[in-house]
Amino acid sequence: MTDESRVTLAVDARGIATLTLNRPQIGNAYDGALLERFSALLEELSARPGLRALVIRGAGRHFQCGADIGWMEEVARGPAEAARQASLASVTAFRRLNEFPLPCVALVQGACFGGGCGLLCCVDIALAVPEAVFGLTEVRVGVAPTPISTHLVQALGLRQARRYALTGERFDAATAMGIGLIHEVVPAPAIEERLEALLLEILAAAPQATAVTKHSLLRANRLLLTDDESRALTEESWIQRSSEEGREGLQAYRQKRRPSWQV
Repeated sequence: MTDESRVTLAVDARGIATLTLNRPQIGNAYDGALLERFSALLEELSARPGLRALVIRGAGRHFQCGADIGWMEEVARGPAEAARQASLASVTAFRRLNEFPLPCVALVQGACFGGGCGLLCCVDIALAVPEAVFGLTEVRVGVAPTPISTHLVQALGLRQARRYALTGERFDAATAMGIGLIHEVVPAPAIEERLEALLLEILAAAPQATAVTKHSLLRANRLLLTDDESRALTEESWIQRSSEEGREGLQAYRQKRRPSWQV
């Protein structure tokens, strides 16, 4: 698979852009190449004239299963600068999505773990089928959800973010809606129709007013990350990922055994 094929882009005649995460064989788990492609497309689309909305999908059975464990393990074993750059790529991707100027809608099917939940926290509207399964699972493999931590609190509030990020437990679509991670639970046969209805609502709104509204909501509530904050998140992320605990957790996952801390 080429780097470009990890995220595909389609734009319809109305200016609706669709980004599809395209690693279905491993649940669309992200690696460095996917993050770079995703970030580059967001940067390009944010400056492209005539666009009205962005839809994010996952190819295959699952929406997004978080980070590619093999990639994380390789990064954790490598030099510090490579680990730092990997974490920076994660922080940058979520920051660009959160601050993307157009309305963003995500459609969730199957599994949505770790960074997949982070994506939902950074879009404006999230729809999921009833069978979808969610989890902020990073702590289960000895790493921290630092690249998405600020976005989790923005979307879920501190109380819910603390519970689900600290336990790593899985939860269903009804719970995800109850805590604010998604907006609606829609049966699979009806989800495309519901998406189209929402896109028509977006297309009825003035584009510039929409962009200003989105930016002002983030700015006025101090939800735009500064460069210093991004650097701090990056440092926390790569240091934990490269720690002894992080390496043990990732290795245990790959070996299908319990990590040393689990009783």
